[in-house]
Amino acid sequence: MELTNKVIAITGGARGLGFAMAERLGGQGARLALLDMSGEQLDQAVSQLHDSGIEAQAFIVNVADEASVKQGFDDIASRMGPISGLVNNAGITRDALLVKAKEGEVAQRMSLKEWQEVMDVNLTGVFLCGREGATQMIEAKQEGVIVNISSISRAGNMGQSNYSAAKAGIAALTVTWARELARHGIRTGTVAPGFIATEMTSAMRPDMLERIASNVPLKRLGEPDNIAQAVAFIFANDYFTGRTIECDGGLRL
Repeated sequence: MELTNKVIAITGGARGLGFAMAERLGGQGARLALLDMSGEQLDQAVSQLHDSGIEAQAFIVNVADEASVKQGFDDIASRMGPISGLVNNAGITRDALLVKAKEGEVAQRMSLKEWQEVMDVNLTGVFLCGREGATQMIEAKQEGVIVNISSISRAGNMGQSNYSAAKAGIAALTVTWARELARHGIRTGTVAPGFIATEMTSAMRPDMLERIASNVPLKRLGEPDNIAQAVAFIFANDYFTGRTIECDGGLRL
């Protein structure tokens, strides 16, 4: 897909990986609709992009809420026109062991709230935004691309029952949508990042970060733009659909 003047929506677009994607796709000529929960962070992101000569608009959307998602995509269409691309990037973590026990005594369990909050944002949010995005593309009779952000944790990761299950579900949605939407000229793809240097990882203890980096064959964390490059590839390659790109420095061999 040629991105010049195409409207691309990015959830979680105000910072971190989402903002890096916005910079790269905007640099290729896309007009950006940034969706996030924080109006202040959205305004900062839009201002920074404008300073770089990139067109972007802010939309406050809770991806876990059906009415909010529908209103947000309606607003995008009315203010910018129907989207040609969507990046489902918004996500949260609520890490905990399924059951934490010592000497046969259970001390703590993952709560239903911790499970549900992650599923609502990381999986239901992808479904809701994907449904609205595909609807716009089909009704506008234009080809489109949906990119979902998963994780190498989709294969299972200790302390992340909720996150791993959601990210595995995202990969399955990508395959399902590729088969369902191809007839409408809509392609899909997934990017599964490894450990990336973001605000989330920067809050970790230095010794933990060092331990993580030492397990990566390339011996370092990835940069947000590494993930943005993978997203841009999916948009650019018109024969790519229904597949996952793992961008993890070789961690999951």
